[in-house]
Amino acid sequence: MARSQVDVLAIARQQVLQHGTGLSEQQVFDVLRLPDDCLDELLGLAHEVRMRWCGPDVEVEGIVSVKTGGCPEDCHFCSQSGHFDSPVRTAWLDIPGLVEAARQTAATGATEFCIVAAVRGPDRRLMSQVKAGIEAIRQESDTAHLNIACSLGMLTQDQVDELAAAGVHRYNHNLETARSYFPSVVTTHTWEERYQTLRMVREAGMEVCCGGIIGLGETVAQRAEFAAQLASLAPDEVPMNFLIPQPGTPYESYELVAGTEALKTVAAFRLALPRTILRFAGGRELTLGDLGAERGMLGGINAIIVGNYLTNLGRPAQADLDMLTDLRMPIKALGQTL
Repeated sequence: MARSQVDVLAIARQQVLQHGTGLSEQQVFDVLRLPDDCLDELLGLAHEVRMRWCGPDVEVEGIVSVKTGGCPEDCHFCSQSGHFDSPVRTAWLDIPGLVEAARQTAATGATEFCIVAAVRGPDRRLMSQVKAGIEAIRQESDTAHLNIACSLGMLTQDQVDELAAAGVHRYNHNLETARSYFPSVVTTHTWEERYQTLRMVREAGMEVCCGGIIGLGETVAQRAEFAAQLASLAPDEVPMNFLIPQPGTPYESYELVAGTEALKTVAAFRLALPRTILRFAGGRELTLGDLGAERGMLGGINAIIVGNYLTNLGRPAQADLDMLTDLRMPIKALGQTL
């Protein structure tokens, strides 16, 4: 290992592990450029940082789509966009279906349940359905304990206030990629519009969940830029997705992110965000496989989505729960999330 590489990791150990100060954009860039033979040491350091500043617990979450497909936005990675000829068609989930999804999530031992909709932003019908769904979930004895999160696109101030009053615990709205690269990924709205929703969410007292997708064609420098921009936002949670090339979308022929590259990115984001919930989300199964997922859990990750995603299958929930048992990582108790 070259002297400069040793210095990168030594500085990170002192700055992040000892003092809890996340890496800067340039430092993240330096970490992302480390050769693969540094990966084990890098993952080990990221795990130490996670354990010191977050502890051993893992937050488990299930997600469900209340409105799938037919989205008016042109996010180039998304099979739910109405701009592309993908096999996904518009569908709505009724209240009993939403409650059943929450019940299945609760049965896994998860503490977080996220209601998602493929929209630019919620209209009155969607807001009414979401609030009715939350109330129905609260009335069921086996789901009443779940923390409810939502991901409904860009919000107005009135909608933010409504969701906060309904008891939404956390709001997800991903910035997706670096600000400098965003116009190459989405043209129907701006990065700044997304950021405005996140600002209002935080001011309303809800937790902020904001991450993105690795593998959209961004450069390594833009990944470092993105990590630094997320750190400046100080989100409570960052979901890490890896591109799944969706049929019919502009990215359908993109290659998967290499497993070592994905793990290096996970570790770098942990070093930039030492106290944040860092969650494995979509694409990890294809990008990393079973063994890679375990390495990620030992390389900075401290939260996971179990079961299926919005339009893609995930691993069986029990497989992930068994993995956490094997790794001796306890599922986060509800009292620690309220």
